[in-house]
This record gives sequence, C-alpha cells and structure tokens, in this order.
Amino acid sequence: MRETTPPTAAQGIARSLRLYHRDTARTARMDALNARFARPGDLVFDLGAHVGDRVASFRRLGARVVAVEPQPAAMRALRLMFRRDPDVTLVPAAIGAAAGVIRLYLNTANPTVSTVSQDFIAAADGAPGWEGQTWDRAVDVPMVTLDDLIAAHGLPDFIKIDVEGLEPEALAGLSHAVPALSFEFTTIQRDRALAALARVDGLGAYGFNLSVGEEHALELPEWVGADRVASIITTAPDALNSGDIYAVRR
Repeated sequence: MRETTPPTAAQGIARSLRLYHRDTARTARMDALNARFARPGDLVFDLGAHVGDRVASFRRLGARVVAVEPQPAAMRALRLMFRRDPDVTLVPAAIGAAAGVIRLYLNTANPTVSTVSQDFIAAADGAPGWEGQTWDRAVDVPMVTLDDLIAAHGLPDFIKIDVEGLEPEALAGLSHAVPALSFEFTTIQRDRALAALARVDGLGAYGFNLSVGEEHALELPEWVGADRVASIITTAPDALNSGDIYAVRR
C-alpha cells in the first residue's frame, strides 16, 4: 500500500491562495458586490480574513480594513501581503461573545473551514459536499469581541463575518447597530444562520438579502425582512451548501 504524506500548514495555505486570489472572474464579482458596502475611506471589519482575498478587495475599493484571523499560518500569509499597508490592521484572534482564549480546530488540508466550533465539525461529518474533511490539529488562540474591536478601532461601515459556525456568538459580542454587515450561512447548520439572522434583526431596523456560494451577487431584487430570508434558508436544498446573508440599515 502506498503511504501518503499529510499536507503541511504551508501547503494548505498555498492551496487557499491559489483558489481565492487567482480567479479573476470571481475577483471581479466580489469587487462589484463589495462596492455596494465599502467606499473610499470607509472602515471595514473582515472577521475570518483567511488568506485576505476580501481584504484585498476592500483595499482596492479604498476602504480601511481591520482583518481578524485566528489561524497562525493564515496570519503569516496576511502579514506577508499587507505588512506595508498602513490602512490594514491585522488582529491574530478568533471572534466570539466574550474575550478570552478558545481552542481552534485546524483543517490542515482545507484551512478555509478551520473552526472553533465542535458543533460545526459534527454537522459536517458525513454531510454531502463535506466528504473527506479532517480537523487534524488544535491550537489555543485569543478571542475578542466585536465591541472590543469597535472600542479599539471605531464603528465600522461594514462587517464581514465568516467564522465557520460561530456567527451567532460573534454577533452576540456586538451591541452597536452598524450600517451594513454580512455573515456566512451553511445548509449543514441552518439553525446557526437563523440565530444569527434573529440577532441582527434585533439590533435595529435592517433589510436583508443573500448571496449563494461563490456567486458574489445578491439573489433578491430588493431588500426584504428577516422572515423572508429565514424562509429561504429553511427551505433551501442541501446542495446549495453555503452563502452569505447581507443586512443594511433602513
């Protein structure tokens, strides 16, 4: 039997860099969507920055960025890319409901789905589209709240949240209504999406929309109430897999 060598953290990050920085069509779609929420001089929080494709997009649009990422290997990549950019602040931490220390489970081969949520790992186990995913390492990392970030850096114009199953907890650490935000949803954890949606709806008067997968385009022709988006998430086929819910203050 031929033995295979497990991927290193550097190899996993290299894979992510190829996937998320070299697709020019995806980049163009992403910039067009982000331009609806980030303008020159705006402040953006990128929570779960991973290898910085969204950071780069917001910078192309002229926004200042606070990028939060707990994975040590991903943070090394971010430092290499943005260390000379005074308008990018890098925060090596997870985001949650309270400040402290939390265990991060690393998916070395596919670091984009590294997570602090054991429930997320359990939901992915055996789910269609998630075959072969392995969380093979764990490290303890600092955790901060959105209110901490706001106290340190100011109120953002837009917050992007992609934290693999911890979206409600990330939003629980936010007590300020912000002009606009987005958070990821998955069909393996619809309850998490609905909880996050309810949290945002409780922060203020928001209109909602969503983008599916890597399309980077709003699905609905107008901004709707939280109940409409909740219905879409609840009835979406499993094959839809994931996407992002957007919210703007009315």
